[in-house]
Amino acid sequence: MAFYKRTVFLINKPFQLKFSLIVTSIVLITTAIYPFIIYDFFNILTLQKTQIPQNIIAAQKEMIFYLILIQVVVAVLVFIFFIFVGHKIAGPIYQLKKHLNSIKEGNPITPLTFRSGDYFTDLAEEVTQFIDVILKNQENDFAYLDEIAEYIENLSTVVPDDKKPVLTEISRRLGEIQNRYKKS
Repeated sequence: MAFYKRTVFLINKPFQLKFSLIVTSIVLITTAIYPFIIYDFFNILTLQKTQIPQNIIAAQKEMIFYLILIQVVVAVLVFIFFIFVGHKIAGPIYQLKKHLNSIKEGNPITPLTFRSGDYFTDLAEEVTQFIDVILKNQENDFAYLDEIAEYIENLSTVVPDDKKPVLTEISRRLGEIQNRYKKS
């Protein structure tokens, strides 16, 4: 497996930001109830006794402030954490697209690898196996195309002269096909 150092954490910015915002929103919504419960508790407490000391009211305000501060800190931490988790998802997809584009541009076909710790390592293995099958089939097809080229060459000795241009054209096209997919 190749070693890739993470230098850019927002590889697929729309996906990663949306993913992080959704998870952070879920965390905030589900944990936002606690400050309201505590606020309600203090309100009920103040209604029960007519002579509430001022320090309980001050404690209520202080506790609400700290709870909101904790909510903000947790939200920021969750958001940042899921940027990194999103990177482990977006990174392999980016690497796969880059790998396929490289093959499409005619570069040598190499095994696909993802960074250690990334998700979808099984996808890299499946893509590599798929490419191996295609290359093996291509190799078999090229062997058969070589046989066909030999058959056409042998046929050209017995075919009438007016049919030889057709055989020449077939041979030329077979050569084009083989040259198009030659390994670098």
